[in-house]
Amino acid sequence: MKHKLVPISNIRNFDNKTMELRSKQFYEDIKQRRTVRDFAEKSVSKSIINNCILSAGTAPSGANMQPWHFAISGRSDIRKTIRENAEKEEKEFYERKASREWLKALEPLGTNYSKPFLETAPYLICIFVKNYGLLTDGSRVKHYYATESVGIATGILITALHNAGLATLTHTPSPMKFLNKIFKRPDNERPFLLLVTGFADKGAKIPDIEKFPLEKISTTI
Repeated sequence: MKHKLVPISNIRNFDNKTMELRSKQFYEDIKQRRTVRDFAEKSVSKSIINNCILSAGTAPSGANMQPWHFAISGRSDIRKTIRENAEKEEKEFYERKASREWLKALEPLGTNYSKPFLETAPYLICIFVKNYGLLTDGSRVKHYYATESVGIATGILITALHNAGLATLTHTPSPMKFLNKIFKRPDNERPFLLLVTGFADKGAKIPDIEKFPLEKISTTI
């Protein structure tokens, strides 16, 4: 069914000086975003998480299929199960699956298979990719560029959480199929990543790393 076309209602027409300032201010803010692994016990209002997820849901997607689902877990007994399953997979990764090259790349970050943040952070958001949709008669609807679309939505979600004042951590235990069972998600969905979010602990420390400069990440032709 073809969508009805309607006039765009929020056309922005900033002058160049305003755009320059806004782009600079955004960069100065977003470059403060860092991944943390130590979260405070401080609670976060669920409405804040909901608003950020609504922001993620504005992402563009192939044929507007919106092939994402955000499954949220607050602090509960189920978090212990998530941690146990994730650490089982991570232990296998660090001890058997990961190549020496991969482990060497991770070494400066100081990561290992222990993931206490999966229990301590106020919220876990498990992001699922819907590989295909299901109609009421059980037939399938193909989702185009599903992974790319969910990647864009995830980036918006991370940015929205940062904008709200929260810290985040992307976590991808491999394999992640156990998350379907825990979050009671159907077979047409697959876990994309676990997004851990909350307030950074006052004693949290982060690796002293730098992001590449513009000339290393961009070219103009």
